[in-house]
This record gives sequence, structure tokens and C-alpha cells, in this order.
Amino acid sequence: MSDMVEVIIDSIRVHLMAPQRVIVLKQTDRERFLTIWVGPYEAEAITVALQEVEVARPLTHDLIKNIFGAFNARIMRIEIVRLQNEIFYGNIIVEADGREVHIDSRPSDAIAIAVRAHVPILVHSDIMETAGILPEQDMPEDSAPATKTPPPPLADEGSDRLSVFKDFMDKLDIDGSDKDSPA
Repeated sequence: MSDMVEVIIDSIRVHLMAPQRVIVLKQTDRERFLTIWVGPYEAEAITVALQEVEVARPLTHDLIKNIFGAFNARIMRIEIVRLQNEIFYGNIIVEADGREVHIDSRPSDAIAIAVRAHVPILVHSDIMETAGILPEQDMPEDSAPATKTPPPPLADEGSDRLSVFKDFMDKLDIDGSDKDSPA
């Protein structure tokens, strides 16, 4: 377990152009982040647990946690153990009958269970080295702050086309001073 790094859920982000969500995990002992794309249902399951929303009936991840409990298996932690072809692989680590059992799981499902069971989320250090994001290193060193420049002036033909709108706006009675027009 020494090659594992503990992380916490920093946030869950929505991609506005796709149904995917991103879980942002933050390393607990430094400013390094790991992003994992997940489906909307998994993201919702994690969010529901994080916000401690009461549901009338158990959701799938609640059911799985309850099954572990019914068989006296204690959820110890979850681990994200491998990254291959841009796909993350995870395990749910359970203690059952005095032995440690590793159950293969998608990281999103494992995280949803970890949040419910209040257990640590660990990531293999190689994954953090390869896919982790250090915010200060992602900024180009030679980049200067953006300066706002005024737009270039309109060409004569552009001004001519816009004059129609100016004439229209000039004829509008915005302040109600034209008393002769019918209401």
C-alpha cells in the first residue's frame, strides 16, 4: 500500500456539450489533481452521497454497501490501480472472514461506494505521476496576462449597412414623448 496516494473528491464537473461528467480528485498532501470521466448516473450517485440526500429506497450503490454489511464484509478502502488506454481500473478492498478481498470495480462505482462507507480513496502513485495535474505547472511560464484591445473600426461598407439600424433606432419613441401616436 506504500505506492498508494490518498485523494479526496474535490468536485464533480459537468461537460455542457456531452452527457459526461468529470470527477476531480485532489491529493491530500499536495496540490495535485486527477480527473476521471464518468457517466451522468455515476456522477449523480456520488453527488447524492456527498450531499447526504435522503432517498426513499436504496440506490444501487447503497444496495451494494448493504450487501457487504449483510455478509459481515467491511469495506476498508477503494483503490484506483491502473490506467490503460485512457481507462482507469479500480478495486473495492473488503475485509471478509479475516482476509482482505480485492473486488474489481469501475472507479466511479468504487468512489460512489467509498463516499457511502466513509472509507479512503487511494490512487496508485504511478497513475498520479502519469495523469495527475499540477496547476502551477500547467501555466506557460512566458505567458503574459491577456490585454483587452478595442475592436478594429468598421469598414465603410459595414457602417453603411448599420446605418439602417441607426435610422430605425432614431425613429423609436422610447421615452414616450410622441403623444400623437395611438396607444
